[in-house]
Amino acid sequence: MNASKQREEALNGLYSKMVQWRRHLHRNPEVSYQEKETAAFIAGVLADLGCEVRTELGGYGLIATIDGALPGPTVALRADIDALAIQDQKQVEYASQVPGVMHACGHDAHTATMLAIASYYASVKDRLAGSRRLLFQASEEISPGGALPLIEHGALEGVDAVYGVHLWTPLPYGVVASREGAMMASADEFSLEIVGKGGHGGLPHDTVDAIVVGSDLVMALQTIVSRQINPLQPAVVSIGTFQAGHTNNIIAGHALLKGTVRAFDPAVRETIRERIQATVTHVCGLYGAEGKLDYRMGYPPVVNDDAEVGRFFRVGRELLGEEAVQTASMVMAAEDFAYYLHHKPGCFMFVGAGNESLQACYAHHHPMFDLDERAMLVSARLMIELAEDYAASKS
Repeated sequence: MNASKQREEALNGLYSKMVQWRRHLHRNPEVSYQEKETAAFIAGVLADLGCEVRTELGGYGLIATIDGALPGPTVALRADIDALAIQDQKQVEYASQVPGVMHACGHDAHTATMLAIASYYASVKDRLAGSRRLLFQASEEISPGGALPLIEHGALEGVDAVYGVHLWTPLPYGVVASREGAMMASADEFSLEIVGKGGHGGLPHDTVDAIVVGSDLVMALQTIVSRQINPLQPAVVSIGTFQAGHTNNIIAGHALLKGTVRAFDPAVRETIRERIQATVTHVCGLYGAEGKLDYRMGYPPVVNDDAEVGRFFRVGRELLGEEAVQTASMVMAAEDFAYYLHHKPGCFMFVGAGNESLQACYAHHHPMFDLDERAMLVSARLMIELAEDYAASKS
C-alpha cells in the first residue's frame, strides 16, 4: 500500500470524530475576539494527542507544532475558529444553542478538519519528515483579524510554505478550486459623517440638507468604479448604510453613510481610496456641508504563489481526478489568509461543500447555512497531500 493510500485510510478512520467535533463547535459558537471556550476545546483535544500547543496568541489563537523524527521542511496549515452574529434558523439536532450566534461560514468544519490533521500527524511523527505547524486562528471575520497577531507571535518563523482551505458551498461536494495570483479581494471600509444645517421642511433655503448631500454622494461614488477605474480591473464601491433624519417636516442636518471597497490590484485599491476622499471633499463643498471621512484599510487581496498553485492542481488531480479540480473564479469576499501569503509561499483553496439534497445550498453568512460534512475529509486529504508533496520535493 502506498503512502497516499495509507493516509486516506487513516483519515477515513477519523471522519466520525471530525463530524463529532464539528457538531460540538456548531452547537457552541463564539464570535470574533470572544472564542475563549472554542480555544479551550481545541487545546484540550490537542493536549490529548500529545501535541505541543501555544495558546492565547493575539487573543484566542493557538499554534500546535508536530515535529517529525526525520529532517525536512516546516509546513504550516491554517484553520479559522470564529463564528458570526447571526441567528441559526436550521432545524437540525446540531443547531446553535447560543442565541444570535452561529457558524454561518464553515469555520467549525475548518477547525474540526485541522484537529483531524493534528490527530493524523501525531500518529506518524516517528516517520514524519520535518515539522507541521497547525494554526488555529481566531477572529477572521472582523478586521483587523487574527492573522497578524498570530504572525507576530511567531506563527511563520521557520516556515517554508503555508496552505489554507475554505469549505465553499457555491461549489458542489467533490470539487476543489484555486487560481494563480489574486483570488480574493481586499476589503476596506469607510464611514462618512455629513454635517449640514437642519431646519424647517418648508424653508429649505435656510438649510444645508444632509440627505440631499448624501444622496448626491451615493451616486457620485458609483462613478469611481464605472468611470475612473479601468473596466478590466475588478473593483466594487458599495454603500451599505445611509442614516439621516427623524420626521417628515424637518430637514436633516446630519447623515451617516457606511460602505465597503473591494479590489484585487493594490494600485486600484489606493486609487479608489484617494478618489473617495476627493469626491467627498468636492460634493460637500458644493453644498456648503462638511464631510468627515473615516477610511480604514482592511485585509489585502489573497494572492497565491504560482508554483504552489501548480502543486495544488497536480496533487489535486492525482487525489480526486481531472474533472474535480477547477480554476477558481475571483471572489470579492476577503480573507486575512492574505497576510500569511505576504510572508511565505503558499496557496489558498476552495473545497466544495455544497449539496442541495442536504440543504447545504445557502450562501455563506446566511442563517440557514450548512455544508456537506464529507467535504472535511476532502479538505484534510488535500492539505496533508500538499504538505507531504512539498516535503518530498525538498528531500
